[in-house]
Amino acid sequence: MTKLGSSDLDVARLCLGGNVFGWTADEDASFAVLDAYLAAGGNFVDTADVYSAWADGHSGGESETIIGRWLRARGNRDRVIVATKVGMLEVGGLDNLRADTIAAAAENSLRRLGVDHIDLYYAHQDDLGTPQEETLAAFDVLVRAGKVRHVAASNFTAERLTSALAVAEREGLPKYVALQQHYNLVERSYEGGLAEAVAAAGLSSAPYWSLARGFLTGKYRPGVTVDSVRAKGASKYLDERGLRVLGVLDEVAAAHGTTVAATALAWLAAQPTVAAPIASARTTGQLADLLPALDLELAADEIARLTAASEG
Repeated sequence: MTKLGSSDLDVARLCLGGNVFGWTADEDASFAVLDAYLAAGGNFVDTADVYSAWADGHSGGESETIIGRWLRARGNRDRVIVATKVGMLEVGGLDNLRADTIAAAAENSLRRLGVDHIDLYYAHQDDLGTPQEETLAAFDVLVRAGKVRHVAASNFTAERLTSALAVAEREGLPKYVALQQHYNLVERSYEGGLAEAVAAAGLSSAPYWSLARGFLTGKYRPGVTVDSVRAKGASKYLDERGLRVLGVLDEVAAAHGTTVAATALAWLAAQPTVAAPIASARTTGQLADLLPALDLELAADEIARLTAASEG
């Protein structure tokens, strides 16, 4: 377990992404994945009110609803750190960070999850049209009411994250304790100003798309066809650099007797500021490839080899 930023949340090194629940994983499959993750020692589940509004016939909240049913069915709320998000759900006009949106969205999420509090509540994306004072004051109302334990940011620039932290300090409002951003072995734009801002503030990061939409599982290879809704996004990494990364991942994974996916996640977990990479699984078979990342530690030279392979 590792402490998430300045919060009191002790989280597993692998956060289970809930974006597939109610989308490409039905309720039974989702329950099985959640059961297996918890049994392996995981405790950190990430979702959002917008999951999975993009699917035909969906309006958002499907993932939260399934997680809520699972929590009630298993009676394990006290063993799970639940993170969800607000600010991207176009249905109902909840795609902003206004005070009324946050208040309404939080109640909807609490109801769907069937819980009396959210452990970590993210601003899912920045909202340049709403003063940060208004957004943070709305989060403050939730924290003071005991409905939210901690707040965090997702998809913020370094400038806007630093600004929000300064507003919170000045106004005595809740500070973001973590950042969720796109980051993995083949997408490293987080390194630099954004990572420096996170480190300077004592925050932690929980990267999404940690496996590059599945590319870093190793199943995407030249001449191989993968049946997945993410195949197009993952296949774009099949270039000289991507193949070089896969080659080193194969070698390091073999040395540890583990999976390529777990090795890629372990590299990410070893990066400065990273507390818990997020990865999702539609089946327990897919999850099994991820679970070694909960305690896999790479040697310094292995981390350096992977880093070098992904540069250029």
